[in-house]
Amino acid sequence: MKSSDWVEARVLETAALWTSCAGGRLPNAMCYTVAEQRRREKAWDGGRRAVERELRRARKNRSAPARQETQRRVTSAFARFSAVALHLNDDAIDLLTNEFLPAATKLARWARVFDPSLSMADIIQACRNAWTACGLQPLLGMRVELTPSILGYSLLYPYSDNYLDGENVTGAAKLEFSGRFRERLRGGMPTAADEREAAISRLVELIEGQYPRAVYPEVFECLLAIHQAQEASLSQVNSRCPDEELLRMSCAKGGTSVMADACLARGWMSEDESRFSFEWGVLLQLGDDLQDVHEDRKRGSATLFSRPAASGERLDDRATQLLNFAERVGEHMEQLPSGSAMLKSLLRMSWRSLILMAVAEAHQHFSPAFLAEAERFSPFRFAFLRERRETMIGQGGLYGRLFDAFAAQEDGEPDVCFPVPRIRPALAARALPSESPAL
Repeated sequence: MKSSDWVEARVLETAALWTSCAGGRLPNAMCYTVAEQRRREKAWDGGRRAVERELRRARKNRSAPARQETQRRVTSAFARFSAVALHLNDDAIDLLTNEFLPAATKLARWARVFDPSLSMADIIQACRNAWTACGLQPLLGMRVELTPSILGYSLLYPYSDNYLDGENVTGAAKLEFSGRFRERLRGGMPTAADEREAAISRLVELIEGQYPRAVYPEVFECLLAIHQAQEASLSQVNSRCPDEELLRMSCAKGGTSVMADACLARGWMSEDESRFSFEWGVLLQLGDDLQDVHEDRKRGSATLFSRPAASGERLDDRATQLLNFAERVGEHMEQLPSGSAMLKSLLRMSWRSLILMAVAEAHQHFSPAFLAEAERFSPFRFAFLRERRETMIGQGGLYGRLFDAFAAQEDGEPDVCFPVPRIRPALAARALPSESPAL
């Protein structure tokens, strides 16, 4: 079967799954009283203040021992905060602090050596994808680790997606860039038009080094599939196509992205693993679309959420459908033989949190009755989430400063985890501002 055929088959079955989730009620989940939410919010603020104290202390002493002590103290504060505010058990906290956080730290340190001009927003964007790939590894029977392929694929996003999504880039320029990118993914070596394309070529080299094309053709078929879906999604700006076509494009773009993560995590997938990873990607894509409903409306990008929002329609039913879709994807994840119950529970909680946080942020697009019902499933009140959003992820927010503290390394420090392909500094990432990370 050609790659375009199996992608289309995945799109059709996932779109059917999404459609089957319409018209239902909010799925059952743990509910929180206002008193419980306030207690968790108090723990959240306490953890935030503890982290900020450590960051202020770190600015006064930047030596390697002091930096390591700061990281230890921050990790300890996160563990205390997570136990109360997020209700995570010791195993979940250990997974986050001793496996996922080190993977992100290694990616950030490597990225800064590779291209010092990459912004923290760029690096956090790459880490979000790397965390998805690392979450897939145990579900595929592997240990969590940052591999050359996961590193290379994750860092492609700041150089390719942000350029193709750029409002100041002409359609012709996007198509020319996309054509050269496609040729590189097919194994060619087109002449790089600028430093951005040179960086992309070096990142593809990382993937080729781990997965030789002759032995792992599925890896590069997956990369070409997400590239094709990205090209097709360019038509979503000012698109008048029907909702069915918007759904198809969203499924293709989101599904192929995470299916590529899964293939890069191990080099191949079973049928069930392929189906689940594709569905997970669609879930994340639709969650991001809900999260970005304001920005998409402003730039005229049509999604399943921005289009009804632009016409004044309440998004109650769409958000309910998305929460029920997340439950169905979770059921398929449970059928995978690998991966602990703790990890699967943690992933399901993260999906629900992504959606509820998006609802809280876009509250004006929902009815008061829906907001009151949905808020019961959130460990934090929606107003609290909106109030803390800017201090956490805004310009100079705590997430960025915290990430920067963990990624910091002294000149000459060798912890960059993989050899760095030679490339000139000051790459084209500076030429186009990246989108703010959606955390």
